Amino acid sequence: MCSELYQILEEQLERHEGLRLKPYRDTVGKLTIGIGRNLDDVGISEEEARAMLKNDIDRAKVIPAKYVENFASLPKIKQAALINMCFNLGERGFSNFRRMIAAISAGEFETAAAEMLNSRWATQVGNRANELANIMRA
Repeated sequence: MCSELYQILEEQLERHEGLRLKPYRDTVGKLTIGIGRNLDDVGISEEEARAMLKNDIDRAKVIPAKYVENFASLPKIKQAALINMCFNLGERGFSNFRRMIAAISAGEFETAAAEMLNSRWATQVGNRANELANIMRA
């Protein structure tokens, strides 16, 4: 498709469909996002899912360093475990793990793992919490 035609269509479709950055139900009840993307019938491609994942990781990876003073010096696998938690919990949820954060900052990884598991989050996510706690403990 030529770039001129694409530009015309992009302008028309955004004007007609609107730009919505959060999911909504369209006029016939289909879950929709963006500029008329019908999630019920079309969904997203793997490439789109991976692009969103990259953006979400980029957002999550800056959070632990705000709270864990020695974050940059932790082994990459422990950094990844904390970023994984931030991905799942968001900054607000992660910041509530005060005792875990203090234990990591003090190098007390067994205590940090116990704090991870002694939470409502752990009961909600099950094996994910066990895996991340084992990484923190190791």
